[in-house]
Amino acid sequence: MDWDKLRIFHAVADAGSLTHAGDKLNLSQSAVSRQIRALEEALDATLFHRHARGLILTEQGELLFDATSSMSKRLDAAAARIRDSEDEVFGELRVTTTFGFGTLWLAPRLPKLYQKYPDLKIDLMLEERVLDLPMREADVAIRMKEPSQADLIRKRLMTIQMQLFVSAGYLKTHDAPLTPADFSQHRLICQSTTAAQVGAGASLVVQLMENAPASLLTVNNYFGVLQGVLHNLGIGVLPDYVAQEVPDLVRVLPEIESSDVPVYLAYPEELRHSQRIAAFRDFVQEEIIASRKQLKMQGKT
Repeated sequence: MDWDKLRIFHAVADAGSLTHAGDKLNLSQSAVSRQIRALEEALDATLFHRHARGLILTEQGELLFDATSSMSKRLDAAAARIRDSEDEVFGELRVTTTFGFGTLWLAPRLPKLYQKYPDLKIDLMLEERVLDLPMREADVAIRMKEPSQADLIRKRLMTIQMQLFVSAGYLKTHDAPLTPADFSQHRLICQSTTAAQVGAGASLVVQLMENAPASLLTVNNYFGVLQGVLHNLGIGVLPDYVAQEVPDLVRVLPEIESSDVPVYLAYPEELRHSQRIAAFRDFVQEEIIASRKQLKMQGKT
């Protein structure tokens, strides 16, 4: 098949519009339309359903789009490897991690990375869904469990626990809980056990619910849980690293915490020599070491 026609087809399928694809490719709508028509004739298949709101892929179109998507990702991977043969750290680095870790730990530290590498462009993708690194949905991932995908280089960064926190303001109007039974006098703020999260966090929430809290607020990510705690709504279940980032938090019931949650950094084997990956990996490790030193100085470990 003609590579140019496949490239144009992929752009149209991705945009859902001849006009938008033409803008992206710097081609006129009529030129794009002619290429799609020629490809359909060559394949003897209809690739799009046309309607007033745009274009929808047919079953045959979906099959072809899957193939061109795979080709596009492999070409991106090849281009990345070529760019990464240079000594300088620049260009785009697509980082994926969970919403909670990305907003509460990673994002506040990125100014230091940009200060060191001002030409680096970070595309931070915060998702509970595990992106496919070998298929280049992202370049590097930080996850709360060891990745199971093959052909990945992985490094264990640290271990975290889910713990219980309130705000300093909350303690001005409420007595601190001293035993699990005291939950009957407080509102619990946590992720729902049905939300995507680490198993250790869900298990801790199930355990806490057995104490019949007076009220409940569930949020689908830890950033939302933190906001509830900071607005004095109750006792929140949060990762332990948040306490270092938010001085207003006060830990309660310190004997209650989740089991250990390992944190891993992973990236594809083919990016082993990537200067951008190496810069990001070293940066994250340095920040973790610095955090541990700070905790020791504060007498918290």
